[in-house]
Amino acid sequence: MTSLSNSEEQLMQYLWKKKKAVLKDLLEAYNDPKPATTTIATLLKRMQDKGFVDYTQIGRSREYFPLVKKKDYFSKHVNGLIKNFFNNDAAQFASFFTEATDLSKEELKELKKMIDQQIKEK
Repeated sequence: MTSLSNSEEQLMQYLWKKKKAVLKDLLEAYNDPKPATTTIATLLKRMQDKGFVDYTQIGRSREYFPLVKKKDYFSKHVNGLIKNFFNNDAAQFASFFTEATDLSKEELKELKKMIDQQIKEK
């Protein structure tokens, strides 16, 4: 799976949220100043070429939808991050994550609960 540029990723976030959208709906998701319609169309074409989105033709409009699940996309990137920046050492990543994100005691307890659940299920 190739990756998305920052602007493609931002557009993909809108599409994941909406599940299906025509170009006009996607354009409305942006804050002012909104990008040009042609810019969004170009991004969608690139994302389609990369296999991230496709569309259904409805009359003269195209209704776009994601081909990749948000969870799968970010899971791949987190695993790549662990591999490339933390020498494939999940403990090193966890240490960095818990220290660098300034999590509260309650958030850390919740994280521990999730990890304990995963240990139980494996």
